[in-house]
Amino acid sequence: MGSATAYSVYGKPPQSYFDPAYDEKAAKSYMDSVYEEKKRVEKKARSEAVCCEVVALVFGFVGLIGVSAVTGLPMWKVTAFIQENIIVMETRWEGLWMNCYRQANIRMQCKVYDSLLFLPAELQAARGLMCSSVAVSAIALILSAVGMKCTKVVDHRPRTKHIVLVTGGCLFLVGCVTTIIPISWTANVIIRDFYNPLLIDAQRRELGEALYMGWVTSALLFVAGVILLCR
Repeated sequence: MGSATAYSVYGKPPQSYFDPAYDEKAAKSYMDSVYEEKKRVEKKARSEAVCCEVVALVFGFVGLIGVSAVTGLPMWKVTAFIQENIIVMETRWEGLWMNCYRQANIRMQCKVYDSLLFLPAELQAARGLMCSSVAVSAIALILSAVGMKCTKVVDHRPRTKHIVLVTGGCLFLVGCVTTIIPISWTANVIIRDFYNPLLIDAQRRELGEALYMGWVTSALLFVAGVILLCR
């Protein structure tokens, strides 16, 4: 009597106890399929994350090369002396470390600055900021490579890798800022002096190729940092 009413309070008995339709193999197969689907989704997410990290690393590497080139090139300020017949007689470039000039039919000649005091304020500041940008971008590139999911240099725990990658992304953004500040500052001084009526034509400068390269380079570093932080 008691055994007949054992489940009367709780409803029907569990299917696994009395239902002959219950198939343990089918249930195990279903659980295996769920596990495989979960692993497939995780593998896809991991692959997408690795692709983003590789793209960011490429942008950061190109940005580092660009920052190094901009720092060393003398084409920050350009002065062109032009006669009335629109023939360039002499072209002069000013950079962070040297100035160069080239006359008609004569090879370019460069001379390193004898003293830092010869430079205007914006180029003196640009020296320090651009050197800092090179160092910061190099460290960011190393950290980004170490923190990638496909590398095994540091601890394999996801949290550790995440912290390393976030640090690399932040340093890329710092490199972007330390690049765009001296570039934009120098460009502002050149444009301001160009339209200054108190200066003669020989004292006016134009934007050099290195400044345009600097803007592109800062954009690359910015993209690399954003990808690592928002991946």
